[in-house]
Amino acid sequence: MRILAAAALAAAVAMGPADAKTFTWSFNADILTLDPHSSNHTFTNAFNNNIYEGLTRHNAKMEIEPALAERWELVSPTVWRFHLRRGVVFHDGTPFDADDVLFTWTRMNTPGALVRRTIGPVKDVRKLDSHTVEFETTQPFPVLLSSLTHFFVMSKRWSEGLGATTATDLSAQRENPASRQANGTGPFRLRTREPDNRTVLEANPTWWDRPAHNLTEVVFQPIRSAATRTAALLSGALDATVEIPIQDIPRVEQNPGLQVVQGPELRTIYFGFDHYRDELLYSDVKGRNPFKDRRVRQAIYQAIDVEAIKRNVMRGQSWPAGMMASPFLNGAPQDLNARLYPYDPEAARRLLAEAGYADGFSVGLSCPNDRYVYDERICLAVIAMLGRVGIRIQPQIEPLGVWSRRVNTHDLSMFMLGHAGLPLIDAWYVLSEVIQTKTATTGGLNSGRYSNPKLDELTQAASRETDETKRRALMREAFAVEREDIAHVPLHQQPIVWASRKGIELGQAPDNRLRLWLVRMP
Repeated sequence: MRILAAAALAAAVAMGPADAKTFTWSFNADILTLDPHSSNHTFTNAFNNNIYEGLTRHNAKMEIEPALAERWELVSPTVWRFHLRRGVVFHDGTPFDADDVLFTWTRMNTPGALVRRTIGPVKDVRKLDSHTVEFETTQPFPVLLSSLTHFFVMSKRWSEGLGATTATDLSAQRENPASRQANGTGPFRLRTREPDNRTVLEANPTWWDRPAHNLTEVVFQPIRSAATRTAALLSGALDATVEIPIQDIPRVEQNPGLQVVQGPELRTIYFGFDHYRDELLYSDVKGRNPFKDRRVRQAIYQAIDVEAIKRNVMRGQSWPAGMMASPFLNGAPQDLNARLYPYDPEAARRLLAEAGYADGFSVGLSCPNDRYVYDERICLAVIAMLGRVGIRIQPQIEPLGVWSRRVNTHDLSMFMLGHAGLPLIDAWYVLSEVIQTKTATTGGLNSGRYSNPKLDELTQAASRETDETKRRALMREAFAVEREDIAHVPLHQQPIVWASRKGIELGQAPDNRLRLWLVRMP
């Protein structure tokens, strides 16, 4: 502790009061916990990644780079060997070594450790020496390096001393000391934590990496109201916010002291169908399911004008999609991102007539009104477009909690959903989680229960293929199968919209994560 305090003092003296940089920022919600293993919540994990580190990490270009492991090799198709970085210490001054990796593996297998699923088919982690470990998987797992970005390493000594050897169980509303305290190896360390009010971090003077940031202190303040958040930015109370409404962009841009930073998110917004039931829950068609007819799905595809949605709803801030994976995801087939069919309402009417629905039909459409950018407005626009070709929509536009329960229990006929390929940032994860047949281990977000044996076979083969060229070819074929089947109707990638004081470098990336170690103040 004395060594750590001396290092901090030396860093403060070297920087001087004039160079101290405090960065105050906001989001629409607080983090759920500081426990790095208890959450699969994207924002919570992204925030904690500024304190805790994995063996690997993604940079702002979505590329994998070394973190706590400085290099690795594939020993066999199912065994990876990692050489741990030497000279790394936790925030309390405790040295990092292989025992901490093994402890982390054990802790990630305790009840409440929701992050475990991101690690995939790892079955064993073993220590070879103080700075060498091996990960063994049940099958070849080519995206292990991506999954280990979320293998947030905790100090064995600190956790045992604190009584935090098991993960906090958020579902059971049981906390442990690691819920509100933290001790990682990352670029920032915790100073104070006031849930739903503010969390203060300070730069870690003993971080192993060369900082790209120039911050000394970070103050995070959750502000749920979008209007209040924007007002705080305009008033100078905030340096940055990582979410502003699209309608507030002109107000921010008109302020000479502020800047808007925006780009496409990894998340693809799409419409899905109930492929499973022989008769839809919410429709006037009885005795059959119109969505099992490809012509009906194509009719809906061609009835939706994605360019009009971009222009009139999204205010020009969307990127029309031709497939279910963002082109920014690793392994996504770029050539499939063009729209499969053009907007053509006349063709849509002909297809419906050919399918036996010349007079159209009615069907329920489940949409959230507080989950995605302009979600309700998009659905209202699509309802009008489908009405023009004879598909009469029963609107089911509901708050996040109600909509989530409906989606998770398959209480739907047609629905809006979005997926970003997180946390792996790999196109295979979209195939596995969103499109593959729903089982105990796959298709977790396949809410329409689409199933195609050919796609399943290709996805499974890609999950085991360690040759990257062959893996990408398998994924391309799988996405082409789904695309040709029109199993879903992809709309667009929605925008990431951040704003800050002019001159601040935020290092925005398509995964919508603020990496504080890349932020620079003027």
